[in-house]
Amino acid sequence: MIGTLDQIKNIADSYHKTPKGHIRITSSIAFGQMYLQPAISCYLKKFPDIKITLSLDDKKSDIIADHFDLAFRIGKLAESNLIAKKIAKTNFVILASEEFVKVHGQPKTPEELIALPAVIYSNGDVTLDQMQLSESPTSDKFNIYRMKGNYKVSDVKSMMGAVKDGIGYTMLDLFNLEQPINVSKLVPLLTDHKISMMDTGIYAVYPHRNQTPLITEFIDILQTNIGEPPFWESHVPNYKKLYNLNK
Repeated sequence: MIGTLDQIKNIADSYHKTPKGHIRITSSIAFGQMYLQPAISCYLKKFPDIKITLSLDDKKSDIIADHFDLAFRIGKLAESNLIAKKIAKTNFVILASEEFVKVHGQPKTPEELIALPAVIYSNGDVTLDQMQLSESPTSDKFNIYRMKGNYKVSDVKSMMGAVKDGIGYTMLDLFNLEQPINVSKLVPLLTDHKISMMDTGIYAVYPHRNQTPLITEFIDILQTNIGEPPFWESHVPNYKKLYNLNK
């Protein structure tokens, strides 16, 4: 009986010339604004009968309790019964404004770096004030260094605005960059040291192993827009040669 009902449903679905349905998506604010919105525009032009609800919040939603079909998570995934697909690697960079470097100079060691003022992202129970860097350019030993600063901010756009204004340096994932750093008058710091990517990534997360074609199509459009490697790597000239990433 179940097989018969499935066959009837498949036959009925085949009469629709265009896909129909409703996708509920959640993401952090910066990633949603910069990358999901363009992908959604492409998606809705291709499938105008699909309904999409996008919820942006830097505090993580409960995907199942809040009835989301798809979530985008950045960082290290916690153990769960959710299904995750890696969309892109995380690529960290330490940045400061040209003005900041003129005032404070180029730090030569991690110790010199963390003695300088930092702009720190902090939202709820998430505070990103730690970096994993090699002790020296030739060392394979990583230490955790804690950033110090008198300015903590809960959204990436304000954080980047403060960095551009010369308030402090910061460490961030490249996807947060809206344009090449030379346009923003930013410079990378401590690039001869190794920097740990901390086993993190950008993931599409969904509650069911058998994702629907609507979800598959959206993820494909997003990945096409981002590219491989992600186009944001080009925002930092010669990024692959910095932080010993090519070794």
